[in-house]
Amino acid sequence: MHRYATGSSVVTRRGNQTAGCTPAASLRSRLTNRRRNVDPASSVEVKLEVEEARICEQRPSTVPSSAGDGLNHQATVQPKTETDAVPLSRSRRRRPVKVEYDEADDVSPVKTEQWEPSDWKQQLGFIREMRSGRDAPVDNMGAEKCYDTEAPAPVRRFQVLVSLMLSSQTKDQVTAAAMQKLRAHGCTVENILATDDETLGKLIYPVGFWRNKVKYLKLTSAVLQKDFEGDIPNSVEGLVRLPGVGPKMAHLAMGIAWDQVSGIGVDTHVHRISNRLGWLRKPTKNPEETRKALEEWLPRELWSEINWLLVGFGQQVCLPVSPLCSVCLNQNICPSAHKNSPTKRPKVGSPRSPSPASTFKAETEPTQEAAVNNGRTKKESQSTPVCRATQRRRLKTKVNP
Repeated sequence: MHRYATGSSVVTRRGNQTAGCTPAASLRSRLTNRRRNVDPASSVEVKLEVEEARICEQRPSTVPSSAGDGLNHQATVQPKTETDAVPLSRSRRRRPVKVEYDEADDVSPVKTEQWEPSDWKQQLGFIREMRSGRDAPVDNMGAEKCYDTEAPAPVRRFQVLVSLMLSSQTKDQVTAAAMQKLRAHGCTVENILATDDETLGKLIYPVGFWRNKVKYLKLTSAVLQKDFEGDIPNSVEGLVRLPGVGPKMAHLAMGIAWDQVSGIGVDTHVHRISNRLGWLRKPTKNPEETRKALEEWLPRELWSEINWLLVGFGQQVCLPVSPLCSVCLNQNICPSAHKNSPTKRPKVGSPRSPSPASTFKAETEPTQEAAVNNGRTKKESQSTPVCRATQRRRLKTKVNP
């Protein structure tokens, strides 16, 4: 079966003989050959044949074969479609081809190389070696050491959360002393709610922001008693909804209380040391940014130990001010080694800050010395000031002896 595409329809021909209507393509070729072979006088006959061919193409019915054909066959004309209505000249134009690729299941996507610090493995190995003694304050007085090991599991988890809440902006020594007094008083949800604010403040004093922490302890205990039957939530999302609990406390509580690694607990020590060692793609401004940047490249199996390693390292060697770079094993591969830590400018009015009077005296002293006699000594210029009348009399006496 053969199909011929004409300007407005598709003609299907069965058999090897030609249909009653000659296809347009063969007809045009025949007419072209005739024009080459006949003289100009036969142009009228050519026009008549073209007209008959056009009329023949427009017949919508099945046309029987001509008398000269030896076989009986039919030419079926299919109905017009929207695509067939396009003129022949426009249908011959090259149309854009859309190429689509089938996704193969066995082909894995291209993996981009993950960023990581250049010497972080060697730096971490040296930190482990320097922390092998485990004698930093966090090792003996951290949140892992502040709860009662013989208490029921919900009480132990609650004491872990309380110690983490008290440790914010507070040294481990002060937090451990406050937790010892709280445990002697009874560090349970029921006892915290039954204790008045004044007594509770005396028990946790002098932790940082102790007044706010009294309020947070009361509110958190009320939520735990109402919604969690005295226990703490077992998810980071639930922990951060508690009053006074941040992401650092939540991740540490998940690791200590529930023995689940949910993230890296980043405090001020981890934040400072990570920036000093160059463990971040770009410097961060707060501990939460540092946590997200570390979790992007640090292997998950190291998340549980990175907190106590860097906290103890920051308490003993990599101090906030004047770090002990001379005894640090990373001094040759640390980008911040032997650089003076930026000192904070003392507040106005503190004993270390210069008074406005001394600043004014330092600025005006050279001018006053130039106004007096060259023989006047520096000691005399720093003596107790005298009245202006006395100074005039002295100068007058020296000028007119």
